[in-house]
Amino acid sequence: MHLSNICSFLSAFINCFFLKVFCLESEFSLKGDYLLGGLFTLHEVQHATPLSTPEAIECFRYTFSKSGYQMLQVMRFAVEEINNSTTLLPNVSLGYEIFDHCSDTKHFPSIFDFISKNGSIKPKEKLNNYQPKVIALTGPYGSTRTITIAPLITMDLIPLVSYGASSYTLSNKLQYPSFVRTIPSNKNLIEMIIHIIRWFGWNWVAFLGSQDDYSEDGLRIFHKYISNTGICLAYQEALGQRANYSQTLKKIDMLNINVIVVFAVPTYARNIIKAAIANNIQGKVWIASETWAMNQQLPREPGIWKIGTVIGITERLLSLPGFDKFIYKDRRTMNAYCAESNIQSKNKTCNQVCDYCPLLTAEEIINENPSFSFTIYAAIYTIAHALHKVLQCDMNECHKNMTVKPYMLLEQMKKLDFPLNGHQVKYDDNGDPTVSFAVVLWNTETNPPRFDMVGTYDTYPEITFNINNSLLHWHNNGSVSYVFSDGFTRVPLGRNRKQKLGLSVLYWNPYSCSLCAESEWSDEGSTTCKIRTVVYLDFIEIHSIIVMFSATCLIILLIAIFCLFAYNFNTPVVKSAGGSMCFLMLTCLIMSTISVFFFFGKPTSVHCLLRNVVFAFFFTVFLSCMAVRSFQIVCIFKMAAKFPNMHSLWVKHNGQWLFVGFFSIIHLISCVLWMTVSTPKPSSDSLTFKDQIILSCEMGNTVTLSIIVFIGWFLGFLCLLFSYMGRDLPKNYNEAKSITFSLILYNVSWIVYFTAYLILKSKYIQLVNAMTQLSSIYGIIFSYFIPKSYVIIFQPQKNTAAYFQTSIQNYTQTISRT
Repeated sequence: MHLSNICSFLSAFINCFFLKVFCLESEFSLKGDYLLGGLFTLHEVQHATPLSTPEAIECFRYTFSKSGYQMLQVMRFAVEEINNSTTLLPNVSLGYEIFDHCSDTKHFPSIFDFISKNGSIKPKEKLNNYQPKVIALTGPYGSTRTITIAPLITMDLIPLVSYGASSYTLSNKLQYPSFVRTIPSNKNLIEMIIHIIRWFGWNWVAFLGSQDDYSEDGLRIFHKYISNTGICLAYQEALGQRANYSQTLKKIDMLNINVIVVFAVPTYARNIIKAAIANNIQGKVWIASETWAMNQQLPREPGIWKIGTVIGITERLLSLPGFDKFIYKDRRTMNAYCAESNIQSKNKTCNQVCDYCPLLTAEEIINENPSFSFTIYAAIYTIAHALHKVLQCDMNECHKNMTVKPYMLLEQMKKLDFPLNGHQVKYDDNGDPTVSFAVVLWNTETNPPRFDMVGTYDTYPEITFNINNSLLHWHNNGSVSYVFSDGFTRVPLGRNRKQKLGLSVLYWNPYSCSLCAESEWSDEGSTTCKIRTVVYLDFIEIHSIIVMFSATCLIILLIAIFCLFAYNFNTPVVKSAGGSMCFLMLTCLIMSTISVFFFFGKPTSVHCLLRNVVFAFFFTVFLSCMAVRSFQIVCIFKMAAKFPNMHSLWVKHNGQWLFVGFFSIIHLISCVLWMTVSTPKPSSDSLTFKDQIILSCEMGNTVTLSIIVFIGWFLGFLCLLFSYMGRDLPKNYNEAKSITFSLILYNVSWIVYFTAYLILKSKYIQLVNAMTQLSSIYGIIFSYFIPKSYVIIFQPQKNTAAYFQTSIQNYTQTISRT
């Protein structure tokens, strides 16, 4: 009798003990050579209670989530599959530690468990010495929860491979250096939503979200990306749990908005859809974000068909071969042990308890929302492939004697590029994956409801987007491309619907209009403002390239002439051209040519100063040199004999340099006045073309500009006058024809430019300005300097003192005869 009782007691004790260990470890824990962390939402906190003191949460006390439990099973399946593989991690086993993650802010004990080493945490430990409990982890579900815990994980470069956090903020590698995700970011999702809206030509939409990082991030990106698309965001609201959903939907219905984007987590999306059914909201198009696009309960709601057409965006539904078999096997094992004993341990670790988990059937798990199945599967395989690289595995074995640090896995993850179930897994510099979205249509007429794939969007190997319109069945058997009711007033030219902002609600009054901003334009009768195209003379335009190439060639030619004259400085040709003054003339022409480059590119204050002021000053100094050089030749041949005293004073006091210096100072003062009275600065012309803003430079104060132009033209006139007076001088000193030709070209060029400036209103007037400056310089160099350079190089016999003396004697004899 006693022996029988002892045997019964031992049997019950052993059965209870081993069942507890088995149930707990098979679901939440698994031993292995390398441990992975997992965070899944097995329970959902509907209404968080604010606390005055820190407190950890016990998730099992809240609402059970079948979807979260299915996600947990996908991780377990992936780990088992990898452990059974003979090629990925041969002779290495992966283990895991999984926690229920049901709150945004009360789960730090589980995070501390992951990053601890033998139960303690050393925040300032060097990376090479730091060995946390896990080498990497995946989860949690949701952007807000991920952003909350990410700093603790990423500060020690532990890879956080997320399957369900899409906030674009997490792409910032400065803030989240070890964050990697297998789900596309909100940026990609919003791009997809906008593709759908534009595909059907809708432009009057509402955007509903929840009060969390996920929705706030999505709305911010949506605002940014619709700015130049013609899409009008007619209403937006971030809804809380206790928000008045009925009132929100009635406002949308009153504004005749037929397209509603619901960018919210499942809890809020359910509230919105149920409120639409309850308030008899009919005939709308609902665009569902990936968080609830494949929700299994909502399509079964009574009256769901009345609300209209639901189009969802989800990750391309990729099957997981062997997953169903794994679940059936796991359920049989669970039913044979855990369910029969009705035992769950609540003593080992916080949030590793799930009373309802053993009660689920295999069919319930398999038929749950599969939206995140592949992203979880890919997250585990990402960690495994990175570990494969770190351990230098081959087909037979891995080097298990190596010490694996988390940051080593992170380094390898950045380089990964591997196929997985027909999908290529790779990451960009921000740790974001390639995009493979599916557009699904809710078919609520069948039982059970179906999710029919009607479109795709991929970014690898190239960007493609397509929707099969023939597969779409709209509500009321019609299209929803209309966006306004007949009672809405049309908006006059250049106006759009007026935006009125509330605290958390944005709505539009369809009966009032407002002017478009200066940077926008609108067609007659349009309800939207479009962004104007900003135009200016860009560097890469063919016209710009030609002009800049011409300027470059001119600078090279001027430098070559400068060097040629310097080498032949003591020859008669150089002295007759002006001697040392030639180098000042050539320098001024080089500086004038350089100013041409500032006509190209987006105008700035520096560009505006350098393009006109520099040319005006240096070209005027050049003209003063030309004028005094022409005068000096006439003075030598015609005035020296008649006015010997004046000639003597001119030579004694370097009259030519005084002349150049005087006009240079006068002109410099004029330029300073030009820059200070009204500085040339960038300007934008938004009046000439309704769809363009032309960026250019203001010319500055008209009076000071007129003084600048007058000085230049006065010196040009003096050049013409003196060259005409010396038209009968010896051939070697007679520059009348060349100077006259160059100055006529100079004056004609600027007359053409000022005429074009008054008539032509486009960015190309700046091109005309640049070409005018170049033609002025080209005319002078080819009529004055090139002939002299030709004599120096190809006719050296004419570049001798004897030849010049002969010319002077012939001229003297001619004069004496007359």
